[in-house]
Amino acid sequence: MLLEHIKGGGRLSDPAKVFSSALFCVEEAPAGSREYSVRGGTGQVSISRKKIHEHEKEQFKKLFQRENAENFPDRMKILEVFLHTERHVTLDELAGLLRDAGYRLDPDFVKDTLKLMCDFSFAQRSRFNNGEIRYEHRHLGMHHDHMICVKCGKIKEFANDELESLQVRIADDNGFHMLQHKMEIYGICRECLESRVQFIPLSSAKPGEKLVIRGLKGGPQLRMRLMAMGLRTGDRIEVITNTGTGQMVIAADYNRYVIGREMAQKVLVQSASAGNH
Repeated sequence: MLLEHIKGGGRLSDPAKVFSSALFCVEEAPAGSREYSVRGGTGQVSISRKKIHEHEKEQFKKLFQRENAENFPDRMKILEVFLHTERHVTLDELAGLLRDAGYRLDPDFVKDTLKLMCDFSFAQRSRFNNGEIRYEHRHLGMHHDHMICVKCGKIKEFANDELESLQVRIADDNGFHMLQHKMEIYGICRECLESRVQFIPLSSAKPGEKLVIRGLKGGPQLRMRLMAMGLRTGDRIEVITNTGTGQMVIAADYNRYVIGREMAQKVLVQSASAGNH
């Protein structure tokens, strides 16, 4: 029904009602793209960003005026600038975009408007990897999940209808009716992997990384200390915790090892996946 409605030139007068009639995913469009790509069970179709944004502005105007929100014209400016950025922004970043657009608005007013936008589901707040709170669009009926690079902080949106169906099926198999969910996958993006040197000190590795010990920047004494702990060159390890200061915890063969920062800086490791090539 969704695809027939759009292909037939139907106006998205009520996207929530239309979108609820089909299972679909929204793929993050390339930078500069003017379309959202929507996949349904019968094929793929694109919806113009302009059409979606026009509907959002109509809804925004209706709801905010109904609530007698003060300074509505300035709040609309915030929404328009927010809709024109296709990334996850912090409060300060949005304030900077508003200044670039020639709008001089009080930071507290911007913050209050963002809160209202979240309350009325025009925006969604997230705190990835315990970092700053970031805001993104929340278009009705369009669900997506996130991949976050722990090296550069890049956030990539993705959607997969097979994964969505699997989650519903798992919940159903366990007698659970799922209302909503979110998925955040933390890892290292392709660009960071390609720019990474072959060997890195263990102290630079991120929690969750699976590595192989390749060498030591030290003499026989360091090697003996490592062997006394039960570790040696060629062992496969996984980083459990690493705060960037003090001790870190690694695992090998289901055993935990606490490594001091000084030793970790002298142990050279390589990605376990790179070691397979």
